Amino acid sequence: MCGIVGYVGSKQVVPILLDSLKRLEYRGYDSAGIAVQSNGGIKIEKVAGKIKALEAKVAKCELKATSGIGHTRWATHGEPNEINAHPHADCKQRVALVHNGIIENCNVLREMLIREGHTFRSETDTEVLAHLIERFHERGKPLEKAVLGALAMVKGTYGLAVICADEPEKIVAARHGSPLVIGVGKDEYFVASDVPAIMGYTRDVIYMDDGEVAVLTPKGFSAVTSDDQEVIKEIEKITWDLEMAEKGGFPHFMLKEIFEQPQSIRNAMAGRIVPETGEAHLGGVTLTADEIRSISRIVITACGTSWHAGLIGEYMIEEYARIPVEVEYASEFRYRDPLVDPSTVVIVISQSGETADTLAAMREAQHRGAKAIGICNVVGSTIARESDCGTYVHAGPEIGVASTKAFTSQVVVEMLLTMHLARHRFGRFEPGKGIVRALQKLPEQVQGILEKNEEIRQIASEYCSHNNFLYLGRGYNFPVALEGALKLKEISYIHAEGYPAAEMKHGPIALIDDKMPVVVIAVKDSAYEKIMNNVEEVKARGGRILAIATEGDGEIVKKVDHVIYVPVTIPPLTPVLAVIPLQLLAYHIAVMRGCNVDQPRNLAKSVTVE
Repeated sequence: MCGIVGYVGSKQVVPILLDSLKRLEYRGYDSAGIAVQSNGGIKIEKVAGKIKALEAKVAKCELKATSGIGHTRWATHGEPNEINAHPHADCKQRVALVHNGIIENCNVLREMLIREGHTFRSETDTEVLAHLIERFHERGKPLEKAVLGALAMVKGTYGLAVICADEPEKIVAARHGSPLVIGVGKDEYFVASDVPAIMGYTRDVIYMDDGEVAVLTPKGFSAVTSDDQEVIKEIEKITWDLEMAEKGGFPHFMLKEIFEQPQSIRNAMAGRIVPETGEAHLGGVTLTADEIRSISRIVITACGTSWHAGLIGEYMIEEYARIPVEVEYASEFRYRDPLVDPSTVVIVISQSGETADTLAAMREAQHRGAKAIGICNVVGSTIARESDCGTYVHAGPEIGVASTKAFTSQVVVEMLLTMHLARHRFGRFEPGKGIVRALQKLPEQVQGILEKNEEIRQIASEYCSHNNFLYLGRGYNFPVALEGALKLKEISYIHAEGYPAAEMKHGPIALIDDKMPVVVIAVKDSAYEKIMNNVEEVKARGGRILAIATEGDGEIVKKVDHVIYVPVTIPPLTPVLAVIPLQLLAYHIAVMRGCNVDQPRNLAKSVTVE
């Protein structure tokens, strides 16, 4: 969740570190700092707060250096203050490091180090690593040996960048459970926790795998495993443009990404559907027809918004491919004793491809003999590399913490995967042509909803002062209710809950009054009459209702306070359309309440620690 950057080369490092850290602000953080190798020592500057405060502090120091590391911290151990901010150093301030992850045995290690005479300055688990490396470091021996020795004593997760005053122009990077990418330039190297940090400097990258330790100097790059065996790494080319990660004239990344959905949906389908036959081709899903026919059960596991997408995927697969599906929170799945065997397929969904719980759940399922299909957005991510097969959603970089375009792209890809599974199970798939026609209409239909942005903003102004919301949906649109509620609470800090509409009578109806707005997804489908009954129940108790309804529905406007219409589509694709107004509603309410839309408090874009 924290951001890591590092540079070694011939250029002045401070502007590079600060610029790279700014590109990682979307990950969420509460403090920031840098450490540079200068005049035979290490100079550390850090602040509690935003990077602009760090920039102002550093400007007074006139630091001159060509190698260093930087960090944005999201607090886990110790409150967010300057002392606990990274980088952290050893007793003599000869070793400094930045760390993303959690050291689970930090208390035991801290007590051991204190007995040995080490002095700690912070409350963090990370400082333990600095003192451990000091413990193993001997003059004349390379820093990477000390890092390997220290990490052998560590239990937990880490993405790590280390510098040492005794070895100028060298960065040692290490990864276990927390992503790191190496950027390759001409006589210069970068390290970062995410590609956007270094996109302004290079498109050539090397993705580190778990258990690897890398050494970066201006002269080259090398990597070894945790048992000191050399690893040969391949350089990959980043194909998307830096402009895709910029705001492009929008006031916030979130709004830009909401408006990118017509194109991101097109990208998710590009080259994958055959209108003439109604087929979907997913080249990355390499399961044979025999393997697909032998699937006894599918488990979809994910977190947050991706979990909501997984619920929609459950309905799709069971309806069309007729395979039993369960959807599990990855954080729960990994700590149970799940019933998984070689006839089980596990579908893991993660925008970043680095979500710690989802990655651990996938590995647990694979260990038990299951095949894993990965659905993720970030090319080269750990889930993309470690899953048995999979597919990208091709949504492009998503910077806003609250996921929008990745969600709709995930739903589209799940529809394609469902078609793929159904065709291989049954030999043919009769509904295919109708589904393809509906998929092809989606981008234009989404564009039409986005043109109602001002209308939705006006509706948001009617509701922005409320502190509690209830979202109701049925069938395919129950997960939309969950997702709409999540978006609202993520970025506006309003308490909101999503429920299956029929469950309202089993408790939540007690909350309804004129101060509790109810958002109802009431599209024309098989459950329409039932959900209209729920609308009547809310009105009878004085509740205010905002409905998401199907174009042409003239009856619902008589029953509710506000209506946002969406076009007609087939039921499994309704969530793609119904969620767009809820994304815009949450966005505008948050802006009106003065919230930081792109960087909500306490949240991070990619949850790479437990």
